[in-house]
Amino acid sequence: MTRGLKKTLITIGIIVATALLVVSYVVGMYNKMVRLDEGVKTSWAQVDVQLQRRYDLIPNLMETVKGYMAHEKEVFIRVTEARAKVAGARTVSEKISANNELTGALSRLLVVVENYPQLKANTNFIRLQDELAGTENRIAVARRRYNEAVKRFNQYIRQFPANILAGNFGFVRADLYEVPAVAREAPKVKF
Repeated sequence: MTRGLKKTLITIGIIVATALLVVSYVVGMYNKMVRLDEGVKTSWAQVDVQLQRRYDLIPNLMETVKGYMAHEKEVFIRVTEARAKVAGARTVSEKISANNELTGALSRLLVVVENYPQLKANTNFIRLQDELAGTENRIAVARRRYNEAVKRFNQYIRQFPANILAGNFGFVRADLYEVPAVAREAPKVKF
């Protein structure tokens, strides 16, 4: 083998090895983006399960309360409208917005309940209220886990060089599940 041919083969070997390293690195980054994206989707599915649980509890709670609060129609209308928006929401953003509205409507309902001591003593209502409180806790935990998964994913796809590849592979930032400003205010209870 001539010396020139040997140099050419070594150069080709270095180029092939470098190309394999680059391809391996890009594949690794892509796979990590897929893993993080699936983590976001799985976390959202857990939030969605708890939101559905709350959605299913509301009709029972409403029926129990209606008998005691016949003249509080506005509160019932708001809860019913908010629940309908939840049912019609398709995207994660729409579901977050609709569920935030439902949370506000339920808070107003529970504030109004304070004016009805007989209702607060009703066994069925107490059971439903406890179940709703447990569901709200589950939603909070699932929402926190979802937001953690979103944070990891968003951080990764925004870092260099992943940000270049993320755009080329169609990965976009995921939305956080943020609580609306109204929910941060404590409800006012009047006796």
